[in-house]
Amino acid sequence: MKKTTYIILFFFITVGLYAQGDVKKSFTLADVISLAKDQSPDAIVAKHRFRASYWEMRSYKAELLPALTLNGSLPNYQRSYSRQFDNGKEQFFEQNNIFTQAGLSLTQNIGLTGGNISVTSSLERIDDLNADEKSYLSNPVIVRLEQPINGYNELKWKRKIEPKRYEEAKRSFVRDMEQVSSKAVKYFFDLMVAQQNMSIADVNLSNADTLFKIAKGRYNIGTIAENELLQMELSFLNAGADVNDAKIQLESNKFRLRSFLGFNNNVDIELIIEDSVPSFTVDFEKALSLALEKSPEVTAFERQILEAKRDVAKAQAQRGISANLFASFGLTKRDDEFKNVYNSPEQQQGIRLGVSLPILDWGRGRGRVQMAKSQQELINTEVEQGRTDFKQRVFIDVMGFNMRNDQVLISGKADTIAQKRYMVTKQRFLIGKINVTDLNISQTEKDKAKNRYIESLRSYWDSYYNLRKLTLFDFVENKDIKYDYTKIVD
Repeated sequence: MKKTTYIILFFFITVGLYAQGDVKKSFTLADVISLAKDQSPDAIVAKHRFRASYWEMRSYKAELLPALTLNGSLPNYQRSYSRQFDNGKEQFFEQNNIFTQAGLSLTQNIGLTGGNISVTSSLERIDDLNADEKSYLSNPVIVRLEQPINGYNELKWKRKIEPKRYEEAKRSFVRDMEQVSSKAVKYFFDLMVAQQNMSIADVNLSNADTLFKIAKGRYNIGTIAENELLQMELSFLNAGADVNDAKIQLESNKFRLRSFLGFNNNVDIELIIEDSVPSFTVDFEKALSLALEKSPEVTAFERQILEAKRDVAKAQAQRGISANLFASFGLTKRDDEFKNVYNSPEQQQGIRLGVSLPILDWGRGRGRVQMAKSQQELINTEVEQGRTDFKQRVFIDVMGFNMRNDQVLISGKADTIAQKRYMVTKQRFLIGKINVTDLNISQTEKDKAKNRYIESLRSYWDSYYNLRKLTLFDFVENKDIKYDYTKIVD
């Protein structure tokens, strides 16, 4: 009975393990790139980085819009003693009050001048518990203006810089997604090479086994020397070792690609290589024009120059007279009855000009200005050098890409010839026309030609996506690379 139970249990465990086995998936390079853009950790990081820039831009835009604020205090109870004069004598009087306040304020920043204007309405009530009295103070409307008068307008500079920063963020997102494509190309061909090496190793082991058996037969009848037999045996053993090495590399590269695509270990990936590649050349002038127009690096250069100018303007403004103008005008009324507190309010107004003038700062203001100017010159130099290096990089990438297509055709043809040559050499060895050394040379050249072809495909696609990353342009479809940014921030 126990034996039967164990058999049944073993059956169900086996079925369960089989049901949870690896899921085999086959992918082309286009499939891997598409998956990487949708679900890879790198793509998710790029999306979150863009979302942060988006909300930073939204926060800046909110500064330019009116802000409506409701403020108030819950009943504030206070019992204390205060020192006051009564009939020429100083005495202590008890205060036992409840204070309540509420107000509504509408504030608008003034981008043209850098100040702000606000309109406020408030109501206050004081309950004197000792005298059992209450009083009200209303401010139906108060208009306030706050205006710095020092030549530096922060809002003006933000209006110039923040749109540049956001445009840079959008272009950086496209570039980051193209970087994801480049990484997908790398991991794809890493695994493809390992997969190809595994296939080569299996074929070579099978061939080595067959040839070793044939060699043993020939040695037994005396048609080959012992040295050739030992050479074939060594080739067989080396082929077995190559299979083990290829298996380790294959599983290692599968793990890296699975991790990059966000798959678990139950997914067994098999790659399908497409032999054909798009055949076209890229015009350098077109690529350079696109790169200068769309690259986030160029936008970053423009932003850095604006920020340097802003810092100089700020340092110059802080060096001299600092003045702020505060002005207010409104209506107010105090009464013991709430029904009268809004009747016939009186005017109230005020104006104040605050001035700060450094008399002795030991050259700190001048030093800050000179530092800002020096930093501006440094940034201008770095930007100019960056532009030159950027143009050179575009030239090198365009030139390199235009050579890749011919390289793929040449290496593909060489691979075909090497495979045929090995088959011919193998047949000639089987009939005893050539020796083991010639056969091994042919096999080595066959394997190298296959790997060289795979590497030429890798170089082509790597160069192509580097070019896309620089120009943010799809040269195959002949259109800009665009995304729906509203879907990213949802």
